[in-house]
Amino acid sequence: MEVTIERILPGGLGLAHAEGKTIMVALAAPGDRLRVRIDRVKGNVSFALIEEIISPSPYRVEPPCPYFGRCGGCDFQQMSYQAQLEAKAEIIRDCLRRLGRIESVPDFQVTPAPNAWHYRSRAQWQHDSIRQRLGYFESGTRSVCDVADCAVLAPLLQQTLEGLRVRMRNSSLSEDVRDIRAVLGDDDQVAIAPDRVRSPTPGSPAGHPGWGGAVRESDDPTGTSAVVRDITRTIHGETYRLNAESFFQANDDLSPQLIDSAVAGASGDMAVELYCGVGLFTLPLARRFAHVVGIEGDRAAAAFARTNLSHAGLTNAQIVNQDVGRWLAEITESASAKAAALKDKLDFLLLDPPRTGADSRVVAGILKLKPKRICYVSCDPATLARDLKKLIAGGYTLQTIAAFDMFPQTHHVETVVHLICEF
Repeated sequence: MEVTIERILPGGLGLAHAEGKTIMVALAAPGDRLRVRIDRVKGNVSFALIEEIISPSPYRVEPPCPYFGRCGGCDFQQMSYQAQLEAKAEIIRDCLRRLGRIESVPDFQVTPAPNAWHYRSRAQWQHDSIRQRLGYFESGTRSVCDVADCAVLAPLLQQTLEGLRVRMRNSSLSEDVRDIRAVLGDDDQVAIAPDRVRSPTPGSPAGHPGWGGAVRESDDPTGTSAVVRDITRTIHGETYRLNAESFFQANDDLSPQLIDSAVAGASGDMAVELYCGVGLFTLPLARRFAHVVGIEGDRAAAAFARTNLSHAGLTNAQIVNQDVGRWLAEITESASAKAAALKDKLDFLLLDPPRTGADSRVVAGILKLKPKRICYVSCDPATLARDLKKLIAGGYTLQTIAAFDMFPQTHHVETVVHLICEF
């Protein structure tokens, strides 16, 4: 079947129509003329794979990575960087209009990354001990694509990957380790953590079961004595302590601009941050507001947030380790003087939820709190649009949109929106 790609859809697939069918094509570029093969059908939509590029799009480039097409990590390498940025902007607009029912979308552009390659300061690698593979899942499968050189990893994380591959080949990387998380810190330090192990290996360091003694500063996979349990990251003048299991932005180059966009012009008496993690936005908020409350469901992340506030000398912020939806329900239903003061003085609410977005009870809780301003930081335009539709229906107006290419060579994009209260 021959098709012409019309545009790139949310999720990164190319849209085409042919023979009365709606067809979504992986790894396509706008304007490509392709011969495709239908791989599967779901409802009225056919999903296809490229068999031949009949006439390439003017936006198409040769992917530099030898694993492109097999590895599931990157899906935009076939497009020029400018085309990637334009596709991401259109994905955001499409979601806001189609899913969010927002007719008038404010003007915005996607801020490009200073480095489109070798930018990732966080990674998660999959380990297949039977086939001796270490890398990322192949696209659409649970099979491991064996990756020796990753084009988007920061150099020291690439060295870490190479060191782990040496351990895999000489059998000193435990076969019980199923995936490995790594994060780069200041002073060229790396924190790594294995996951999904069946049982600890005798002699493993505390907190790192299954490594067989691999995580020691005198015997680390990088060969630089750089591996530690925790690391510190200095972003925009603030220092954050975290480990490889903590969520943290993976693009240090753009993180300062992301923070500035999220807290721009924000100040006042009271701010609440939902899904605060280790405190990436909490510390800047605590310098702008008299009182800040951060809510985080993960116990370890909440502990890091408290530590980071303490090290910064910020005593005006409180971290609550509780499920976000449950905290909102309790605070909005409470008749206590503390709850009443929070609801009465809430100037600003920031939320940075996981890719799945904020569930219905979280949005309902936000509407009951009635903050004067809301900032929503999102890594998924579709769930962002879904939640914005509810917030706007609840009395808020979309004021500004900003977007940041935190994930070059992929369809993912970080979006920051600000809303103001209309009641």
